[in-house]
Amino acid sequence: MKAIPKNVVFLTVVSFFTDVSSAALYPVMPLYLKSIGFSVFLIGFLEGLMELVTGLGKGYFGQWSDRTGRRLPFVRLGYFLSAVAKPMLGLSAAVGWVFFARMLDRMGKSVRSASRDALLAQAASSQNRNRVFNFHRAGDTFGTVVGAALALAFLALFPGQYVALFFWVFVPAAVGLAFAFAVREKKTWSEPKARPRLWEYFGYWKHSRPQYRRLVTVLIFFALFNSSDVFLLLKVKELTGDDASTIQWFILFNVVYAVCTYPLGGLADKYGVQKVFVAGLFCYALTYGGIVFAQTHLTLALTFAAYGLFMAATEGGAKAWVSVYAPKADAGAAIGLYDSLHSVALMAASVWAGAVWHFAGPEWVFLPAAGAAVLAALVLIFGWTSKPGDETPSNV
Repeated sequence: MKAIPKNVVFLTVVSFFTDVSSAALYPVMPLYLKSIGFSVFLIGFLEGLMELVTGLGKGYFGQWSDRTGRRLPFVRLGYFLSAVAKPMLGLSAAVGWVFFARMLDRMGKSVRSASRDALLAQAASSQNRNRVFNFHRAGDTFGTVVGAALALAFLALFPGQYVALFFWVFVPAAVGLAFAFAVREKKTWSEPKARPRLWEYFGYWKHSRPQYRRLVTVLIFFALFNSSDVFLLLKVKELTGDDASTIQWFILFNVVYAVCTYPLGGLADKYGVQKVFVAGLFCYALTYGGIVFAQTHLTLALTFAAYGLFMAATEGGAKAWVSVYAPKADAGAAIGLYDSLHSVALMAASVWAGAVWHFAGPEWVFLPAAGAAVLAALVLIFGWTSKPGDETPSNV
């Protein structure tokens, strides 16, 4: 634990409780949306729109936190917005209200994410960078496991009572918000500057390091095929015909994800993030290729275990890798810009996946995604992101 600073521990506790709240809803949301009349296409559109709202806001609020020289106000406000949005979902089943409540929840993530990741980067060094990000991601994911298990227990006791769950999940969200006030911040950069214009953070691309631009290009290419996890859950529901089984496989994936995240961060610090990340992409290809042919409990178990390994190897690693090529004073803009581009790509992936599923069938969603993961892995293996003559990052 000496490798993990106190601020990182507190931020991880905040994320744990917030994800208990969010994950209790995540596997339930597609089931709830279908129960109130949403089509698969509309679910894909909603999930994609939420990713877009989240991502575009991350860059703006990240750069704003760079300008103010403070991260914590953004972190605390973001967790507050997400906490109050959860019970709002239970107030009405109207399409417009559901969109509004989901958007408020995702706006909270927009406000906090880049600032929180900048605090993590600030607390890390070149010796423990991946462990710091992956420790936080592991805590976040253990929250997902607990939240999904609570959802499973709740629905076993109260089948189909989705609305009541929306009110109960406010409790862990409020606990997480309280822990956000234990985090401390040291101001270490220049005087506050004017608030940025809404799209100004996109200008960071021109001034960023070449390694940053090449790495982000590969990551965004892959994200264009990486549709929302709800499509995996819908596929499992199609195979099993049962809400409980759907949530159980979601829990298995997150258990593997949570258990493996921190050890894989240690491996990335020791042997290089590129090797671990590439291995993760091959696990993704196994998942998205395997789900098409999965028929038995064993094949589903292997498929979701591979997906957990993919997330453990890449989710925290991507931000840790991106942060290597970002000066600390611009960390909010750099990570936020990556998050924004990533979210736009995920929106496109979710929208096209919903349309392709509707018109052509699920296999045409999953197999191209598996191929894109393999192609991205090959590009990274052959070292396109780092070329002779690139400058060495100053904060590694």
